[in-house]
Amino acid sequence: MSTGAATLLRKAERPQRPSLLELFFDLVFVFALNRVSHRLVEDLTQRRMVLAEVGETLLLLMAFMSLWFVTAWVTDLYDSERPQVQFVVYTAMLGALMMAVAVPEAFGAGGLVFAGSYVAVHIVRGLVIVPALRGLEAQSRAAGVLLWFSMSAVPWIVGALLPDAARTLLWALALAIDGTALLLFYPAPWNISSRPKWPVSAEYISERYRQFFIIALGELILTTGSAYSDASFQEGGAAAAFAVSFATTVLLFRVYLFRAGQLLPGALDAARNPAHLIREAFLAHMLMVVGTVAIAVGYEIVITHPSGHTDASWIVAILGGPVLFLAGRALVEHAVFARVSRSRLIGVFLLVAVSPTMTLVPPLAVAGTAVVVLAGIAISDAIRAMGKPPEQPSPPGVGG
Repeated sequence: MSTGAATLLRKAERPQRPSLLELFFDLVFVFALNRVSHRLVEDLTQRRMVLAEVGETLLLLMAFMSLWFVTAWVTDLYDSERPQVQFVVYTAMLGALMMAVAVPEAFGAGGLVFAGSYVAVHIVRGLVIVPALRGLEAQSRAAGVLLWFSMSAVPWIVGALLPDAARTLLWALALAIDGTALLLFYPAPWNISSRPKWPVSAEYISERYRQFFIIALGELILTTGSAYSDASFQEGGAAAAFAVSFATTVLLFRVYLFRAGQLLPGALDAARNPAHLIREAFLAHMLMVVGTVAIAVGYEIVITHPSGHTDASWIVAILGGPVLFLAGRALVEHAVFARVSRSRLIGVFLLVAVSPTMTLVPPLAVAGTAVVVLAGIAISDAIRAMGKPPEQPSPPGVGG
């Protein structure tokens, strides 16, 4: 075994918490999510919203989340103080930044910049990590990751060279490859029978999941704060909309953190099948981040257009965002307790049920409806916290 390869792996005695390097890496994603949400806002406010454009924006968002989650796993598995790992993280930062800059023209002239940056991050990481692990079982695992990203690189690059419709289809295929590989933990022909283990630190990976949700909240604050700073301070509607957006941000944080959010590390650590919980927590946080980005889009529109007619597509963002957040939050609760609180399900039902009638009220009232539902859930959580002893995580498949 190579001594250099051995030292590349994260040492068990090292603190199982994210380093400053990873927090530095996260800064780029506040900007990246902001560019994605701003792209969607332009389509909504200029009445250019069609399903194809929603799909395009969702693909861009999925690409950013894939890059973030894979990088988070890299810094969980390997020692972030090693130069090779630091180089990989800096490369991911630069790639994400270039992707973010290209977002407005990703389905136009900037397609090759976006796809090329995404592919370069994953290929460079493999070319650095795989040789550095010579002599270790982990090299086989890392080579499997490189194989999958090499396969998805073809539709990414070819799609960037083709017109919009073909580009969308090929990029969707590329993301399907990347997502499938991630959820299966990157199987490869040379390890398909043995399926090498993924030594995940429960405390570390759950903390990174939570930090990514905080990134999404940061993007919500940035988007709504920027929108309000551009609005007239003399306009009462904009001020009220900004107050509603702040209340929503606080409520999202409170609802997220309640019990299951706090106990996620313990659930991962105690699980008989941690891989299952890692997948479930991954999907849950993807839903919550997508929902939070949608909320940011909707609330920017509410701040700039607090009164007047509410377009149906605006309702999808203003109320659909909280629905996605609550669905993801319910999935976190299921991962930790193997059950879901009624308040989350009732909240989703209410938001969906009132949506068809929301075209009859101004955008500010639509946002107010979301706040009322989220506040009801937060109050329900507080009442349950006072009336019940602290819950403990349940193994997957065990009711609670």
